[in-house]
Amino acid sequence: MQLPKHVTLKEVGPRDGLQNEKTHITTADKIQLVNLLSQTGLNYIEVTSFVHPKWIPQLADAVEVLQAIKREKDITYAALVPNMRGLERALQADIDEVNVFMSASESHNQNNINKSIAETFPILREVVTGAKNEHKNVRGYISTVIGCPYEGYIQPEKVLRVTDKLLEMGVDEISLGDTIGVGVPTQVESLLEELLKRYPTEKFAMHFHDTRGTALVNIMKSLDMGITKFDSALGGLGGCPYAKGASGNIATEDLLYLLDEMGIKTGVNMKSLLEAAHFIEQKLGKTVASKQMAIVRNEGSANVL
Repeated sequence: MQLPKHVTLKEVGPRDGLQNEKTHITTADKIQLVNLLSQTGLNYIEVTSFVHPKWIPQLADAVEVLQAIKREKDITYAALVPNMRGLERALQADIDEVNVFMSASESHNQNNINKSIAETFPILREVVTGAKNEHKNVRGYISTVIGCPYEGYIQPEKVLRVTDKLLEMGVDEISLGDTIGVGVPTQVESLLEELLKRYPTEKFAMHFHDTRGTALVNIMKSLDMGITKFDSALGGLGGCPYAKGASGNIATEDLLYLLDEMGIKTGVNMKSLLEAAHFIEQKLGKTVASKQMAIVRNEGSANVL
């Protein structure tokens, strides 16, 4: 197996992790969570979303959070931006990176964005152009790259078509999301083989949900194929409000354990990361899904944190 020497962890917990939580997290606690994550050694944090509060009320305080966090140098603070109105608010909050999103599945795109794939492209193009005019990096999320709750298996060619369009618009990086966590390594291999025929590995990050416990093995396959950027959420938080049955993301601390034990550098400190996960677990008032936090609970926080 060919393993990289360094991997970048892209923390999506404050946005993707919290957006589906029913327990209200106060603005002050969101700010504290991001500030804790900023002390872990992570160099990328997706802080919030500028999707209309009617759709994601948990993140209605996006501007307030971004304006109040303590920003550390060498950390990219990103946010999800659906349209030009969202971009205006994101720029008001001085976001570092603009993240746009759509699906490789027509049905999921309709349920998630209320538009067809063809109707979505012009809206995203406007956002990408606007962000680029302000000298912002742009990241593109493609959801349901392996399976869809409405359509089943998604052919890699469908993902390639969306990838082509987004990169042609000027998107800097594509995050490939197994939104409902159905993927297995052979499917990851088929997907990446198709995409890597045309584009370098540097253009892609992988975003695995752990619905069926396959996220880490899919990450191993991705590593073997040259991918070095992975999305994750502390505590294994997350889920898609428009994908029935989707559970949380791969836990950042579980992925960090794997990489640390294989000698792959990330720059992230496990103790600091567990402290952040412990903080949000307390605020949510529930047990988070990560294996590392289960060890903390079993052994007692004083032994681990």
